[in-house]
Amino acid sequence: MPTHKSYHSYLIESLKDPAEAAAYLDAVLEDGDLKHILLALKNLAEARRDLIGTSEELASDWKNCYQSLVQGETPGLPAIATLLSELGLKLSVTVKERQPV
Repeated sequence: MPTHKSYHSYLIESLKDPAEAAAYLDAVLEDGDLKHILLALKNLAEARRDLIGTSEELASDWKNCYQSLVQGETPGLPAIATLLSELGLKLSVTVKERQPV
């Protein structure tokens, strides 16, 4: 029997750390591919689900966001904001670096 974790298990475990989750999501957002962003949000949702376990009551926005991601749908901005907040993250906007003309 292998003694190593799968990459997915390692990723989910690392995403429980807000700094790791922020860096991960930032890198995926930089890529800009919607499929990758949705997968990253799904991974973040899974990490949050693992953090809270089944004993705590979940916010309905969080539940809706998680279910949307699991079903391959795109959750709304309020649900995404709730998910990020639950992970100790927040949405922000920065100025895009100017490209040479």
